[in-house]
Amino acid sequence: MLIINAIKIIFLLGFLVLIHEGGHFLAAKTFGVNVEEFSIGFGPIIFSKQKNNTLYRIGAIPFGGYVRMTGENERSEAEGAFNKASILHRILIVAAGGVVNIVFALIAFFILSLFYRLEVEYSIWDKIVFAFKNTIGFILSMIESLKLLFTGKIGLDQMTGPVGISEIVVNTNGFFNFIHLLCLVSLSLGVTNLLPFPALDGGRIVLLIIEGIRGKALSEEIEMKIQSMGFLLLIMIAFYVTYQDILRLF
Repeated sequence: MLIINAIKIIFLLGFLVLIHEGGHFLAAKTFGVNVEEFSIGFGPIIFSKQKNNTLYRIGAIPFGGYVRMTGENERSEAEGAFNKASILHRILIVAAGGVVNIVFALIAFFILSLFYRLEVEYSIWDKIVFAFKNTIGFILSMIESLKLLFTGKIGLDQMTGPVGISEIVVNTNGFFNFIHLLCLVSLSLGVTNLLPFPALDGGRIVLLIIEGIRGKALSEEIEMKIQSMGFLLLIMIAFYVTYQDILRLF
């Protein structure tokens, strides 16, 4: 049972990270941006392969991943550099990860609806509407939760991190319940990453919009400070949420 639970957790987190980073990767390739590294997971490397100027890596811990592009963090004059792509293409590349997570949930909700045993036989159109309602409904509930969080009506201790998600996965019974949970976590990952907060994809999109309005990018030093501050805050939040998850286990 322990092995099965571990497989469920690794698959859920690993799969969602894979499609998220895969969205960035495919968008970058589509717009001619060179991808230096495509990595899923952290910690000890269990797989590594160099192909077509890209290093593909898989780490032992599936809690995250990244796509490293030429000219992404430090501006470059090399061909295929991220910073040399148009503003629109860069925004689409950055947004692609979160969008893929949301689209995956929408498609998965539709597929689930095909297998639900209902007393009334619904048409394909009804099932499509069902998928959109579930997706939009959950996104709106997330937005409402964020509003409550920022207005102080709920606290960070009520948020759930990787440890809490792992506990929910372990307690999930049945294939369809697992896929439903996969949809919800995918939506959470997609929407969260598109929030306009430094260090998240949404924060990077805001910087790109500012660059488009100004006609020039902010200095690398300023961008680095903004991203670093955001990253530090996210790490602090992650540690606190994880601590609360662990407390709930006991």
